[in-house]
Amino acid sequence: MNTAIILGSSRSQGNTSALAGVIKESLGADYFDLNDFVIAPYCYDNSYQDDFAELIDKLLSYNRLIFASPMYWYSASGQMKIFLDRLSDLLGFEKDKGRLLRGKSVALLATGVDETPPNCFEQMFAMSFKYLGMKYQGMNYCSCKNEFRFSDHQASIETFINQIQS
Repeated sequence: MNTAIILGSSRSQGNTSALAGVIKESLGADYFDLNDFVIAPYCYDNSYQDDFAELIDKLLSYNRLIFASPMYWYSASGQMKIFLDRLSDLLGFEKDKGRLLRGKSVALLATGVDETPPNCFEQMFAMSFKYLGMKYQGMNYCSCKNEFRFSDHQASIETFINQIQS
């Protein structure tokens, strides 16, 4: 299944990026860093001059999308939250494109300093994916007090990969 990983983090080379890189290599996925795009916050009149339409056109060609975000104050990064908000545009202003999200497989990668994330972190994503008609396959969260080390998370990463490939 062709897969795209969408990184939304203030640090393009941080812990979440390191986790996403492992998944990218394992799945042969393509990688999109939201820091490489100008994406404006949601606007009620849909008057955007940014890169969102270009990015979403690319992403719609994939069967699986994996969202990757650090957990900041029990929520997604600002970059990821803006991207999720803009996905809702597709149901209002770009219905044909929005319908193309239905049935796509989607998963979540996250890192943070907490031992385990609170339910509200994953719930925001899961409910958004459900609203968009996407098939949520679960989350892999890695607690990183300092830096991401693959050896600390190898078992959970392998379980996650098996889970989304089944």
